[in-house]
Amino acid sequence: MMKVLLKKDVPNLGRRFQVIEVADGYARNYLIPKGLAEVATPATIKVAETHLRRQLEKDARQEQEAQRLAERLKEAVVEIKVPAGETGRLYHSISAQEIARTISQSLKITLERDHILLEEPIRTLGIHTVPVRLHRNVRTTVRVNVVPASH
Repeated sequence: MMKVLLKKDVPNLGRRFQVIEVADGYARNYLIPKGLAEVATPATIKVAETHLRRQLEKDARQEQEAQRLAERLKEAVVEIKVPAGETGRLYHSISAQEIARTISQSLKITLERDHILLEEPIRTLGIHTVPVRLHRNVRTTVRVNVVPASH
């Protein structure tokens, strides 16, 4: 067995700057040549611990910021005006990208399309509760009020 320091996140193995023990052949033939890991020495372990501590502090700050944004979003109602027929049928559905853009414009919160966890586009008028992931540990919802656009 060989101790290696991961230089990148490796699925089902570990995260960047983590020291793990793997089979010699796996380390020499795969992880090290691909630039995913290096042999763990006392010097590299010390550097990794420093980087890991900084990464954990940064992650904690990002999570706190995400918690604050989650509180704002939970209370908010975002209005989206769309063309609709007499029966209330929308002429186009509302996508996650449109919701993210509207939140960014109206609430001044920068969100990307992949933060909005919309299973399928919104196709009806009314208030819809939409799940939002702001951080891997922080999820919330935002209410989206879909109203007909006046002609």
